[in-house]
Amino acid sequence: MNFDISHLLESWEYQPGQVVVRKFVGKDGVEKIQLRVDLGLLQMNAQGRPDGKRPFGHPSLFDYQQARLKQHQEKHEGTDDFKLKPEDCAKLQLEALQYHHRYICLLQLEDYGGVVRDTERNLRLFEFVCEHAESEELGWSLQQFRPQVLMLRARARATQKLMAEDYGTAIEEIEDAVGALREFYNGLSRPELCEQSPEIQSLEHWLEEIKHKRPLSKREQLEIDLSEAVKREDYEKAAKVRDALRKLESSS
Repeated sequence: MNFDISHLLESWEYQPGQVVVRKFVGKDGVEKIQLRVDLGLLQMNAQGRPDGKRPFGHPSLFDYQQARLKQHQEKHEGTDDFKLKPEDCAKLQLEALQYHHRYICLLQLEDYGGVVRDTERNLRLFEFVCEHAESEELGWSLQQFRPQVLMLRARARATQKLMAEDYGTAIEEIEDAVGALREFYNGLSRPELCEQSPEIQSLEHWLEEIKHKRPLSKREQLEIDLSEAVKREDYEKAAKVRDALRKLESSS
């Protein structure tokens, strides 16, 4: 068997600072994603657990640990003494990293539905570990990545809405994400981090771009026309615009 993949790397150059990724169907009929990195490439499945494994017969380690929790609650009548050991948390973190690699690739591939699926999955995992880890430090080992994941999920969700020309909902998605990020930092009793957060800064900058570029609604255009007519002292035009605004309000 020839293990040398030099021919693959030579025909697909690594580009520093860029996410170089492609999607294809493997010989097993399963859709794959490849990410070009400086020393080679990473390959993962596009669905399910990225490495294609089924830990303890479950779709993922997260599913396995959730099944353990359910069994524990049934056996001990719902007690809250189920705990994740340090090695459990470490393995879940490594699994979360696999999904992180994949949703970064999916974002580049413009598979926004896949990005939403995988980011939401990791956010649920973070909450699970935070709730059941033996110590707060173990829970923080994953929660510290929450801001980045919230930002990426917001970008995917909002982009889906922008593609459908639903600018209002896209703006709401971004504003909700900024609110969630501020809530996260305030929950840490570190409100000053809100102003330092690159995730918040990135989303707020994008939000301003969208608000500036989005098409005006009929109401907004009429309000601008009214303001301009008043400035020009074109009171006949202003009266017509006011009538149009009243009709719009009565029909809404």
